[in-house]
Amino acid sequence: MRRDGRVAGSLLALLSRDWLGVPVALLVLALGGGLVGAGAAWAVAAWAVALGGLLMAVGVLLAAGAVRHLLLVAREARANPPPGRLVDVGGHRMHVLAEGDPGGGPTVVWIPGGHAPGEDFRELHTMLSARTRSVLVDRLGTGWSDVGPFPRTTAAEAEELPAALQGAGEHAPFVLVGHSFGGLLVANVARRRPELVAGLVLLDPTPLEVIAFAPLNPQLARMRRGFLRTAVRQLFGAHRSAGSPTGHGCAAASIFAELSPSGLARVGWETVVYDGDLGDLPLVLVIPRDLIGGEAVLAGARDAVEAERIRRFYLRSRTRYLAASTASRLVYTPEGTGHDFPHEAPEFVVDVVEDLVRELRAVSP
Repeated sequence: MRRDGRVAGSLLALLSRDWLGVPVALLVLALGGGLVGAGAAWAVAAWAVALGGLLMAVGVLLAAGAVRHLLLVAREARANPPPGRLVDVGGHRMHVLAEGDPGGGPTVVWIPGGHAPGEDFRELHTMLSARTRSVLVDRLGTGWSDVGPFPRTTAAEAEELPAALQGAGEHAPFVLVGHSFGGLLVANVARRRPELVAGLVLLDPTPLEVIAFAPLNPQLARMRRGFLRTAVRQLFGAHRSAGSPTGHGCAAASIFAELSPSGLARVGWETVVYDGDLGDLPLVLVIPRDLIGGEAVLAGARDAVEAERIRRFYLRSRTRYLAASTASRLVYTPEGTGHDFPHEAPEFVVDVVEDLVRELRAVSP
């Protein structure tokens, strides 16, 4: 299984190279030209000559798309330079945007859900940086950061995030704020580097019980396939908007491999944050009261009894991180908000984070 993971990682690393489309297109052109040439020299069957002509036409289209992709990526990079600092982490550059006066600390670090760039939380960052020190980080393979090594894993990112903060000159202690998959990441950082973390705010973090024990959720597999399809389309210039590096989709596809029963079995010990793992670290768990926005998980229920069991499972699993620390507390999101509440109710989220910062300052001014 580990060998399969390395092979998949190597393939994704190759696909993440924006220049890959050019040699692929040239190879298709060469194959087509070879068939046409063989037809002229050796009287190969007419269908082979026709196939060669078709391959040459496809190769030309692929080459044009590959060049278009490189031009779009370069143009996007020129038009949107990184607003923060690029710091070296293991030979790869990570982008860190830090703003605001720490006011005695602690500094707040935001990690969005999925495998989104820090920019996804720009609104929250802007609101909070007017009151205290706030930091956005682009994980490797997102935003302005380099793609980084493959395979991408939560365990690796839990080492990279503190290294990026240190490289940017940001000083502990930190309040780490993570949403969904980002919540799993910041909890992992806190488990590994407790001396750096003053507190956690977990915004409906991904509970790994849901991956291991819930009814099969094809949505996650579809998302991973979608990342790969997008990367391939981008490689050959099929952009719907501004140029985006293929590495972004490849990095997301790589790390989303963890979010399956077999993927979790490979990384579980390194990735699960279990009961008591965080000691007495101040932890605020912020979750919705119901399944608004997540009703699709009930669609596969065989009857009303199973639907109620699934509903209860998801709602109870949301609270599991409370057991990770003896100093945890639960906060419910505003009525009518769902899993995407950081975008639905940003003022509420900033207030929750600022409340924890004030409490920590009062305890350790």
